[in-house]
Amino acid sequence: MATGKNPLFDTATTLGKIFLFLGVSAICGVLVAGLLVPAAAVSGSAASGSIQFFDTLPAELKVDPPSQSTTILASDGSVIANLYAENRTRVSLDQMSPYIKDAIIAIEDSRFYEHGGVDTTGILRALVSTARGNKQGASTITQQYVNNVINSSLEAEGKGDEVLLNGVNKGVGDKLREMKLAIALEKKFTKEQILEGYLNIVFFNRDAYGIEAASKFFFSTTAKDLTLPQAALLAGVVNSPSYYDPITNPENAKTRRDLVLKSMLTQGKIKQADYDAAVATPVETKVTQPRQGCAYSQTAPYFCDYVLHLLLNNPAYGADAAERERKIFRGGLTIKTTLDPNAQAVAQAQVDGSAGANPDKWGASLVSVQPGSGKIVSMAQNTVWFPTDGKFDQTQNFNVDSQDAKGNDLNGLGGFQPGSTMKPFTFAEWLNEGKSMNTLLNGAVRRYPQNFPWRNTCPAPTVGWYDATNGSHDLQNAEEGYYKYMSVLDGLANSINTITFATAAQVDLCGIQKVVDAVGIHGGLPSADNPNPQVPMTTLGNLIGSTQTAPLTMASAFATFANDGKYCEPIAIDSVTDATGAQLPAQSPNCRDAIKPEVARGVAYAMQEVLNRGSGSLIQPRISTRTNFPIAAKTGTNDTNSSTWVAGYTKGLATATWFGDPLGNQQRAGQNVTINGKFYKGIDGYMIAGPQFSNYMAQVAPGYGTDPFPAPPSNLLNSPAPAPRATTPTSESSAPASEPSADPTPAPTKSSGKKK
Repeated sequence: MATGKNPLFDTATTLGKIFLFLGVSAICGVLVAGLLVPAAAVSGSAASGSIQFFDTLPAELKVDPPSQSTTILASDGSVIANLYAENRTRVSLDQMSPYIKDAIIAIEDSRFYEHGGVDTTGILRALVSTARGNKQGASTITQQYVNNVINSSLEAEGKGDEVLLNGVNKGVGDKLREMKLAIALEKKFTKEQILEGYLNIVFFNRDAYGIEAASKFFFSTTAKDLTLPQAALLAGVVNSPSYYDPITNPENAKTRRDLVLKSMLTQGKIKQADYDAAVATPVETKVTQPRQGCAYSQTAPYFCDYVLHLLLNNPAYGADAAERERKIFRGGLTIKTTLDPNAQAVAQAQVDGSAGANPDKWGASLVSVQPGSGKIVSMAQNTVWFPTDGKFDQTQNFNVDSQDAKGNDLNGLGGFQPGSTMKPFTFAEWLNEGKSMNTLLNGAVRRYPQNFPWRNTCPAPTVGWYDATNGSHDLQNAEEGYYKYMSVLDGLANSINTITFATAAQVDLCGIQKVVDAVGIHGGLPSADNPNPQVPMTTLGNLIGSTQTAPLTMASAFATFANDGKYCEPIAIDSVTDATGAQLPAQSPNCRDAIKPEVARGVAYAMQEVLNRGSGSLIQPRISTRTNFPIAAKTGTNDTNSSTWVAGYTKGLATATWFGDPLGNQQRAGQNVTINGKFYKGIDGYMIAGPQFSNYMAQVAPGYGTDPFPAPPSNLLNSPAPAPRATTPTSESSAPASEPSADPTPAPTKSSGKKK
């Protein structure tokens, strides 16, 4: 607190110095009395009154652990990132070099082991020196520790403007309180505990709080391995971190270091030979610059940021955002995540290679989860956090929603149109109603007018239509030659839009909606009014993917099929411990029955055919050139080819890969473009997102299990008679374009820009 100045008693005047000397001398007498004898035994009204005044000062000091760095770890314990408000790593006294303990005592408080918290001899010596015009400090290490604890608490509470600095804004009352607290502290803690606390809390520079962080910052070593000249230099820095900074002021630092060494020699803590060798050592630093925050993560910056947002949104970490931020950035937490660093490295290599130099800033992303647990194994995209020459810089996460279900920020882009990766959910409802996947449907039907009699037991009305006579357009496939009868299985394998609609025309649209909801699919752009937006399947465009959906959502949905119909919410945090080792709330698997096991098995059977002979036949992953493993997947492309996908799974790993336009309103067409030196008339899912998926799964999936999928029941595979033609809504397109084909494999080198 600030104190007013009376010119008569200004310490700059001789009279002021005398009064200051007498006044503080009286205080010192009180302190001596307080330290040596009980207050009741002190005789004399003046002495009793002084001690009574001193005893009224607060004596309690809450010594909480100082602000410490939080570490985010991968599943194998490797560091993803460090988070901190103050870069500090607490270490015990036995993990510090004896040199630093001796050096700090020698220069800061040579009588540390002799006083009871306040050194009256030192105060009197300082007063005499000050009265003679030579300012000299008198705070003991204990007093300095008290001051640091108070200031650290204020900073942690967001009250940095109340921090008191020695000799700057500290009044007589503040100094008296500090003395009282120092005395109380000495009665509560041992000298070793106080010294340990002091060396862990003291400030060295803005990138180094405490001796461990300072050792790493200035010398790239640990507190335990500090040499004598290094320890003496750091002990000297404490007095004035800016003035004695060995990087910016090496001459000042050397002068101070040598003074520390001289004090150590004089006090018998080192020998003459040690002193001579140390003062002859030049001041040399080996700086390790700390990089705070997820943006500096070398392995997974976007996953790290996602984890951070999950914690900042969790009320278990504080009642409000400010309290949660203090907990995370100052609490010394250890956050162990689900990320597999080996899988992450493969994922990053794949997305980085998708667009090459990428002057047009095409986006690529990949995310994978573990079926049965929901654990996020990898999360990557082809951008960097900070602007860099030749790099695509972006802070938003391509793989996740813009907000969570409660409307809290997740820093995600919110996803992309999923195209035909939505088709398996219509197929799933077909199987759910007990229908055979080998039923033949008419793929020549291209018009579904507004009055088409869809079956929809949900309250939401059917909206959207395909009918050129009503101002819309006819439903189109990506390739000519598929407007014909074919099985529901072949329609999914070859991603035929007209077969998807013919399938939907014979099932309950409400059933499709229930499947989509059950496997966790939702819109990626929540709002205050709709924090968990549904993807409404009664909007017919969503049968082939027109609502923006995040890749993590799609990976988790496809993992449901791998997990025999059980959906697991994606999780990223395995455990959180605080600085004391206490467990804090993390995430655990949250799974539920979503679809029937036989349905999941039927979908897996069909989506293996996508890769075996259908729209994904060119991207079949291989462990080697001769050995395949069981894998199911679906390609996806939106109308303008600006959003292309492959989502798929083995028994042990589900992955969604995406490539397209991530910028602005995502309306740039992926047609007649050159990417990574190759011209594309229209980007399709198998072309770029496909190799990302294939190469990644070939390298990573075997480590998570590639057992065969269980076979679906026979009733889902039987070949019934063709469906009645009553499903055809208009006579104009009622006749089949050609006879059904046993193996209608597409020509994957062409694309007309329709969803596939």
